[in-house]
Amino acid sequence: MTSKKRVAYFYHEEVGNFYYGAGHPMKPHRIRMAHSLILNYGLYKKMEIYRPLLVNDEKMTMFHSDDYVHFLQSVTPDNVTDYNRELQRYNMDVDCPVFDGLFKFCQMYTGGSMGGARKLNQGNADICINWAGGLHHAKKSEASGFCYINDIVLAILELLNYHARVLYIDIDIHHGDGVEEAFYNTDRVMTASFHKYGEYFPGTGGVKDIGVNKGKKYSINFPLMDGIDDQSYQSIFKPIMKKIMETFAPGAVVLQCGADSLAGDRLGCFNLSLKGHAACVEYMKSFNVPLLILGGGGYTVRNVARCWANETGVLLDKKLSEDIPYNEYYEYYGPDFNLHITPSNMENHNTKSYMENTKIELFECLNSLPKPSVQFKQTPGRITEDKDDMKEPDPDTRISQADADKMVTDDREYYEDDKDQDRPTADMQIST
Repeated sequence: MTSKKRVAYFYHEEVGNFYYGAGHPMKPHRIRMAHSLILNYGLYKKMEIYRPLLVNDEKMTMFHSDDYVHFLQSVTPDNVTDYNRELQRYNMDVDCPVFDGLFKFCQMYTGGSMGGARKLNQGNADICINWAGGLHHAKKSEASGFCYINDIVLAILELLNYHARVLYIDIDIHHGDGVEEAFYNTDRVMTASFHKYGEYFPGTGGVKDIGVNKGKKYSINFPLMDGIDDQSYQSIFKPIMKKIMETFAPGAVVLQCGADSLAGDRLGCFNLSLKGHAACVEYMKSFNVPLLILGGGGYTVRNVARCWANETGVLLDKKLSEDIPYNEYYEYYGPDFNLHITPSNMENHNTKSYMENTKIELFECLNSLPKPSVQFKQTPGRITEDKDDMKEPDPDTRISQADADKMVTDDREYYEDDKDQDRPTADMQIST
């Protein structure tokens, strides 16, 4: 059945140009690869495509501290030695390096998330997608885990201007600590995170971490161990999300779709297939609540692109061909050039008894939540059409040489060792 949902898609053609540094696992180039698949599968024909505005510092300080944002604006690779004290203060290290265009990168990915939230608030879309967003580790006054500005928190704050309650869901393999921390003492935002726990970054998100003060019982964490597969994941995700939707009754949902929970991720240890990961997206779509879809982690770039293209198809009710369409990054998907990936035979360390007992504990927490408060009495300010996000031209039309030059792949994106499974090899056969 053809979807009647209105889907808005945010993408900036320069987002793939940014480069964290040699050997760094975070590669913005993956977003361009996903976009290329989305175009070549023809999905753009079913969405409104927008180029996000670069968010200014004033909007960033709705959450982040003034001095931290000013630092991000000011520091560059050329003057970084002048900021040694600030680098330590703001946790800027090998995980969160200073690179060319850092602040513009933050403006760009945050613009897509805030722009999507505004579209939902305006009632101009039912689903908004920003695969460049989802940087869930950034804190109020420090960078963390490859994340600098927390676009998710800023998007949720935007949604709270219009909705009484917002639900945040995180299916990245890492705990969504930055978002949880930001809303840990409020009952207007519930956070739900399904993540690897125990000697694993960031080390937070235990089952008993449920919030404080007014926000007590509004933080839901399901800590997981290595090797969780599709069946096990869905056995906990669906019942818990069903219960949350019943008890919390959010006006809008934000879903962070980190792809590092897939099998074979360079930094991950879960065993989900594309279908298992996408099942979470499809399930949340079924509630017919305004939905903001964001990216996140994911470090085997060819699988990240596969994942987010596939989930764009799911949101549009369009089943994608198993054969990857020819595109400018076609060689990355060899040797089989298939859309879906095969999970490994790794052991699932999440026993049925552990999963059931944890689910029961979380159900008890949710069962004791107070009934949802009365509908939002405060009348939001007049929401006008946002002119910040520019409608993209039809991708079928010819682009200028200047625009094409912006999309050239930076050779530095490749790892320089034998572990780089994403680097095309000479023996890969490409058929057209």
